[in-house]
Amino acid sequence: MNITKENINELNATITVKIEKNDYEATVNEVLKDYRKKANMPGFRPGKVPAGLVKKMYGKAILADEVNKMLSNNLSKYLVDEKLNILGEPLPNEEKQPVIDWDTTEDFEFVFDIAIAPEVDVKLDKRKKFVYYNIEVDEEMLNKQIESYTSRFGENEVAEIAGEKDTLRCDIVQLDADGNELEDGIKAEKVVIAIDQMKDEAVKNEAIGKKAGDVLVFNPAAVYDNKHEVANMLNVSHEEAENIEGNFKFTIIEVLSFKAAEVNEELFKKAFGEETEIKTEEEFHAKLKAELSENFQYSSDYKFALDSRDALVEKTAMELPEEFLKRWLKATNNELTDEQIDGDFDNFMQDLRWQLIKDRLVRDNELKIEEGEIKELAKKVAAMQFAQYGMHNVPEEHLENYAGHILQNEEEKKRLANKAIEDKILEVIKSKVTLDEKPISYDEFNKLLEK
Repeated sequence: MNITKENINELNATITVKIEKNDYEATVNEVLKDYRKKANMPGFRPGKVPAGLVKKMYGKAILADEVNKMLSNNLSKYLVDEKLNILGEPLPNEEKQPVIDWDTTEDFEFVFDIAIAPEVDVKLDKRKKFVYYNIEVDEEMLNKQIESYTSRFGENEVAEIAGEKDTLRCDIVQLDADGNELEDGIKAEKVVIAIDQMKDEAVKNEAIGKKAGDVLVFNPAAVYDNKHEVANMLNVSHEEAENIEGNFKFTIIEVLSFKAAEVNEELFKKAFGEETEIKTEEEFHAKLKAELSENFQYSSDYKFALDSRDALVEKTAMELPEEFLKRWLKATNNELTDEQIDGDFDNFMQDLRWQLIKDRLVRDNELKIEEGEIKELAKKVAAMQFAQYGMHNVPEEHLENYAGHILQNEEEKKRLANKAIEDKILEVIKSKVTLDEKPISYDEFNKLLEK
């Protein structure tokens, strides 16, 4: 076997792979022997089919299969051994590739076009200014965060009379057309219903001022106008809830009034664990402000990543083999039309330029991701997911277990590895340029993202 490369220019080359009979003959003969052992044909005992007949029936397919395997393996090895940084994949040369007759050809020649990634010089220094937006935490945000915590750890208390924000615990019975209890009708006990979720104003106004022992009569399907909610309320299937008609009697067992938690040490311990060092309201506010600032940093970094990408793609000169790349996209995306590929080609080229810039930054700064770093990132993801449900200070072993579960998904593990390396690239850019830090309100920041 012989593999040669011919450079066309700095970005394009052809690779010729020559496979001769003595390269594949022994392997093909071994496969034919194996086929003969397994062949089962009428008139012949198993394993006794004549070799010539087996070759006649399967020889061409086996030859093509083994030659293509040899071609693929050795071409891949050549690209690695020669350290060729190619774009896309090798494509058959449309002009020089000889027609192959698998019946008569003994020595094969394959000619491929390849595109070579350009050398990229990424210039980063302190003379370059990159804007970094710091989202400010204002009083309104802080108050909403406080309200979130006091609501999360608040409790329902029994009240004398129902207010518009209260809930009612009721026993429910289905009624017939005459207003009598339906003997085989739907019944549900100790169901909690929310007054402020009622869509019928007349029923809502009637509910306000009620007390334990009072009765309400209404059609829940009309008053709540949410089949999922009605199904849960009556403890029936969604299909049954779709067909609910007529009134139900709601006998009030108790009125429940929600009371938000007080801002005190009891709340701090519920929110952040028994070992929390937060003792005062001022420390609580500082903690919440730090939480908001940390969350906003992800948004700030995201915007910085977008802006630095655009700036570096624009300012980093590079030529790309566009003709080859269009051919490759069309060859590997059969489900897309030429018009679709052409229409999205500019976006593809932007993404490719950014990828080449990132690759150069990784090489120049010897960036690597260790297995432990991916696991730590998975634990952060786990902690954030728990926090969404109000679960802070989750024990380390729970985070470890959840992270392990995340990393069992190879696609998710690859995504986290990419995120980890991109975070390192972002830190490299931050460290090598001058950050023009600008305070900005949350609303103004969101408007920037919409542009």
